Amino acid sequence: MLVSYYLPLPCFVYRHQTNPVNDPVVINAMMFLGKIMHDSVDALTLEDEKRIVGNLLCSFIRQVHFGRDFEQQLSFYVESRSYFSNLDVVLIALVHSVNNLSIETRKILKGNHSRKTAAFVRACAAYSFITIPSLQSVFSQLQLYLISGQVALLNQCYSQADAFFKALISLIPDLPKTMDVADSKSRPSEPFLIDFLYSFISTLLVTPDNPESGVMYLLRGLLNVLQEYVWDTANDARILLYTRVLAMLSAACQEVYPYTVDKVDSNDSMYGCDPKFIFEIRGIANTVVGEILSHMKIISTSEHAKRQSALALEVISVLMVSSDLSQTSMATLVTQLWGLAQKQGQADTKTLKKLQVYAKNKSAHGVPGFQSLLSKLTIV
Repeated sequence: MLVSYYLPLPCFVYRHQTNPVNDPVVINAMMFLGKIMHDSVDALTLEDEKRIVGNLLCSFIRQVHFGRDFEQQLSFYVESRSYFSNLDVVLIALVHSVNNLSIETRKILKGNHSRKTAAFVRACAAYSFITIPSLQSVFSQLQLYLISGQVALLNQCYSQADAFFKALISLIPDLPKTMDVADSKSRPSEPFLIDFLYSFISTLLVTPDNPESGVMYLLRGLLNVLQEYVWDTANDARILLYTRVLAMLSAACQEVYPYTVDKVDSNDSMYGCDPKFIFEIRGIANTVVGEILSHMKIISTSEHAKRQSALALEVISVLMVSSDLSQTSMATLVTQLWGLAQKQGQADTKTLKKLQVYAKNKSAHGVPGFQSLLSKLTIV
């Protein structure tokens, strides 16, 4: 019985309508049919049928285009959300479409927003912020919070970007331990979380602090959540994240960051290597290093020898690239980790040699600290 409703919309999407459409009569007719299809989906509907309906509605939404009348385009997306609110795939497409609308606005203005366009991109951010929590998938929510926050940051919507990133951090404890994949199978969610947080930590480097919230308040919030999160004890995911945090904190101490967001003043511009800022960064870094070393002690038994060695080499790699080895404390830490990696004869010789070569190259170029360190990096 539902097939009769499906026929007009597929014909419109896949056969007859090859160009963008903005005719209100056509749009209203397709919205009416789409609403019937959407409302036909319930808890008893097969997944394949849900997917067909969702893909048809997404294709229709993407074909509606009002040129540079961005306000009308946003109004269409608002109406579409009210019509098709029960299908995650459609809501995800709508959030991406609104983010793209915000980016198109920025492109036309080359980032120089007027009062009117600034209000418009904030309205786009508000649309996404309202829509994302209605998704059933926590994984989709996380991804959209990050993307929408990045788009808001690109449009200099700082308070909106903060709101997205705070919502993202607060959602991490609710992340299921498994995630569905193809053929109704599931897999652990930690690999997804690690990759996702790598991207988020990279974004935090260029996200300016709110002066009222303190130095690196978003990163502090993330670290607090990661401390409480229940990790799989069979791997070292949390510590691998901490190594990326150390690399990010090292970059945050530089006078000029390795990458920036156009027309956004990141912390390098705001603080300018102010001693108080650097002091706060070092405090966070010391806490992170302490967590890493505590974990090393936990896995110091012979059964975890290879795992401990691999983790020690990973930390050494990060410290060599990102820390100031002319400081005695850092050079001593690298030396101790080097010895720990080889303590039980489980170290990867290839990795040890690569680190040696790296140290030799740095020493040859006169980088402070590497010449004295090199003599201590012996392979047993």
